[in-house]
Amino acid sequence: MVANRACIVRLSTYKNALLRLQSLGFKKVFSDNLADAAGVTAAQVRKDFSMFGITGNRRAGYRVEGLIEQIREVLGKNKIHKVIVVGAGRIGEALIRYRGFEAGGIQVAAAFDIDPAKFDADGAVPVLPLEQLTDFVAEQGVELAILAVPDIAAQQVAQILASAGIRGILNFAPIQLRLGPDVVVGNINLELELENLIYFISAGRKARTP
Repeated sequence: MVANRACIVRLSTYKNALLRLQSLGFKKVFSDNLADAAGVTAAQVRKDFSMFGITGNRRAGYRVEGLIEQIREVLGKNKIHKVIVVGAGRIGEALIRYRGFEAGGIQVAAAFDIDPAKFDADGAVPVLPLEQLTDFVAEQGVELAILAVPDIAAQQVAQILASAGIRGILNFAPIQLRLGPDVVVGNINLELELENLIYFISAGRKARTP
């Protein structure tokens, strides 16, 4: 079953809330608790669970450990997923160094760039020439990529990724990629998000000004 993006975001929110509760020693949880964490109704939580066959007892509560495992399975987090980073600039380097991926079952297998000064084949996360990307993806069975290149190069590099067999791209470039329906693209536009924050902060300030 293919769910919409909003539903998957909610499942991730439920999972993170459950992990926090588990760290506090909770063994059971109710749909109302998860509804508060996700900003939805308890009925929505139960509907999301029903959609994916996630089981539990509505009245007695859900076992936290079991619920985490069921959601992980739905999200594909019950195995390690390899991802490559394309673009070893400031954003790419930060992503390469980020260790939080490992806890989520994601392994950054390698990074790729066109600048020889950035190459480091022996690093903890090797940084390799872009020309090696296709062979690496085929050999390692990688399906996910993070695109952190300048916008002028993003479309061309995205097409290289698609041709190499990449099926999911997290795009940090501030443009809309034009790819076939077999490639799923998620966009992160930091500038746009900051502009939204600036607007609402400014609007709130004006509303409070007599």
